[in-house]
Amino acid sequence: MSDNLARVSFSIEREPDEVPARRGFRLVSTAPKRRTRPRIFYALTAVAGMAAIIVAQLLLSVGISQGAYEISSLQSSRSELGRTAASVSEDLVRVSSPQSLAANAEGLGMVGNSNPVYLRLSDGAVLGAPASASGSQAGAASLVPNALLAGSTPLSALPDAATGTGGTVAITSAPVVPAGLAAPTTR
Repeated sequence: MSDNLARVSFSIEREPDEVPARRGFRLVSTAPKRRTRPRIFYALTAVAGMAAIIVAQLLLSVGISQGAYEISSLQSSRSELGRTAASVSEDLVRVSSPQSLAANAEGLGMVGNSNPVYLRLSDGAVLGAPASASGSQAGAASLVPNALLAGSTPLSALPDAATGTGGTVAITSAPVVPAGLAAPTTR
């Protein structure tokens, strides 16, 4: 049977004046044809990505430097407040010294009593003999001078915040004393 196939041949007869028409050939691929993207699209994408990275880096840099400025400002405020607190605590120590308290009491017209009397709270007993203070003892409380008080103004001479005037303060009413305690008489 293979002999029969090999012997068969076809022949096409042509007429001599007829020229065969040429047909155009084209290649057909087996894969579907993909549309190619232009190279400029990739270039623009790369440039836009790079610009986004640079802008993000600049914004982060500005944010970090702003935080550094705030930290610096807060540290300088903290050091200033520390100096103010130290100054105020020094003033508090100076004003609360016994010499300052005695000078302020004398400025208000108080005199020291050379005959102190004590009250024992456990049984209410009075220890000592009560006697009136004489005006001649003024200044005896501050026999030991305080160098921090040199040149300072007593609190009694400072202007009053409510009235705006300075000088001595006069008490016009009796002090409020809780029930059960006797109010001392002061002069």
